Amino acid sequence: MATDLNGFSGTQTPEQGAAIAIRLATLPDDGPTGQLFDDNGVVPW
Repeated sequence: MATDLNGFSGTQTPEQGAAIAIRLATLPDDGPTGQLFDDNGVVPW
């Protein structure tokens, strides 16, 4: 994210960076848990 913390060198706006957190926070109760996610979905680890 392009914020003051990284000298505005990020590639996303704060709104774009927050989108994944909002999507995950509004999942239904039976939604996925215990996984890592990015804009494209599950991130293997």
